[in-house]
Amino acid sequence: MAGALRAIAVTVEEPKPGAFVWVLVEQGVGWATLSQADRPTRSYAKAMANGLLALQDLIEDLEIGPREPEPQDTHSAVERASFGFGFGELK
Repeated sequence: MAGALRAIAVTVEEPKPGAFVWVLVEQGVGWATLSQADRPTRSYAKAMANGLLALQDLIEDLEIGPREPEPQDTHSAVERASFGFGFGELK
C-alpha cells in the first residue's frame, strides 16, 4: 500500500523584474521550500513549465502521485534489560 499523498505545489517567484524562478514547496505546518531553479528565466510560462518538470522528476509513479515513504514496522522484538536492584549485570 502506498503512503499518504504529499501536498507539493509549483509556484513562480520574481526576485527581480523580468526574472522568474520556479519553486517547489510542500505543505506541512506551513509551506517549506523543497527545491528551486538555479537560474531565472525571462518568462513566467517557461519557469512554470520547468517547475512542473522538476515536480515530475520527484514522482516515482505519475498515476498515484508523490507519496510519503511506507511506514516501517515498529513492533519488532526488543530485548529488555533484566531488573537487578543495582546488583548483577543488566542484559
